[in-house]
Amino acid sequence: MFDFNALLKPKTVAVIGVSHSNAMHPANVIYDKLDLRYPVQVFPVNPKGGKLRNQTVYKDISEVPEPVDMAVIAARADYVPEILESCIAHRVGGATVISGGFAERGRSDLQERMVAAAREAEFPFIGPNCLGIYVPRLIDTFFLPGERLVRPESGNVALISQSGGVLVDQLVKFAGQGVGLSVGVSIGNKALVRELDLLNYLEQDPNTTVIAFYIEGFEKGEGRRFVQAAKACAKPVVVLKAGKSSQGSRAVLSHTASMAGDYRVFSSVLAQYGIAEAANEYEMVSFCEALSRCPLYPVEGRVGIVTVSGGHGVLSVDACIRRGLSVPEISEDIRSRIREHLSASIRPIASLKNPIDLTGSAVDDDFAAAVSGLSQSPDVDSIIILLLPYSPGISSDLGARLSHVHQQMGKPVVAYVPHVEKYRMLIEGFELNRVPVSSSIEGAVLMVEAMKRCRPC
Repeated sequence: MFDFNALLKPKTVAVIGVSHSNAMHPANVIYDKLDLRYPVQVFPVNPKGGKLRNQTVYKDISEVPEPVDMAVIAARADYVPEILESCIAHRVGGATVISGGFAERGRSDLQERMVAAAREAEFPFIGPNCLGIYVPRLIDTFFLPGERLVRPESGNVALISQSGGVLVDQLVKFAGQGVGLSVGVSIGNKALVRELDLLNYLEQDPNTTVIAFYIEGFEKGEGRRFVQAAKACAKPVVVLKAGKSSQGSRAVLSHTASMAGDYRVFSSVLAQYGIAEAANEYEMVSFCEALSRCPLYPVEGRVGIVTVSGGHGVLSVDACIRRGLSVPEISEDIRSRIREHLSASIRPIASLKNPIDLTGSAVDDDFAAAVSGLSQSPDVDSIIILLLPYSPGISSDLGARLSHVHQQMGKPVVAYVPHVEKYRMLIEGFELNRVPVSSSIEGAVLMVEAMKRCRPC
């Protein structure tokens, strides 16, 4: 297994290929970001030497005065194998090859030369044809201006993607949903470092609790090895697979020179082995949030629902049934316990079947009573709370209060709250106590589905 510490936790970085004439060259964008915004020592490299913003530009990696943890290579494809060999010779810790123009453009010879040299030296490199690595507050090799990127805060989800564009787009969605990231890696052509290598490393990473992949294709036999490793992994694994159609498979081949394989076989094996497959990028976000906040719990998909709106309850039931979840009847004993603790004004009008409709007159105590009662019910193994913050009796502390009920009872809870800044305190009451919160009813249901798919054996 490769040692990825030099790539994912670098202290010194050399950016090879900076331009003296083009400030927006990918190497320059990367160099500027690292130099101005990240806690690494960064060295520009160009065969012409000279100065860049009064900093010495080194002609070769051999001239850099400090040991280099990571080289970021953004030079013409024809030059890259020689640059990589020079990095190996001068004991660089690893490399991210941003440059394109390799196997995806018919130049397999260049790619094979790089791989041969790296394998012999046990030298890890990411790419080529990729964006590289993003670790919040530590490193960013994306050749995209920092002011144009939307990036999530530090968290415990690792996201590995063959596509740089998909990775960046997912980071936007993660940030919007409040899902934190431990590391994001765009592996591009994955000439050397592949999904399985990173899965093995991230399983041991103390900062990562969920490992998510956007996968376009595998080499022959590689898919089987990946699924077996994901099944054995102690952490939840989420997969979004591209190339599901024949046309999509052809697009995969031209994008990163991967073989998409038989999607139906791959998908059925994922389901059989308890690996969560997201159907699209929105499902991936919901799955990652749920699995990153909730410990694995034996969820079979019997859902209890609490709401203040009958319409929202109906929509959530329909969404559960579409996803293969059930919404069972609640026993009279549990309903009596809940009824006993409801407000006097709510008791005669609340519907205590499943969904439990507390009506728009409910207050915090009523929600606590309903969630506490459902947590004691053997009929359900998970709870969805549908909160409409504009209900007059609900306070901003309700999220924290219901989270404490969840912590005492142990049964998985998911909340729906409209993601509006005005309701931030309510949302944070859940999130800070590790209860996942969705901005949609469908998303909340997807979170329960993720727990069902990844239930422990």
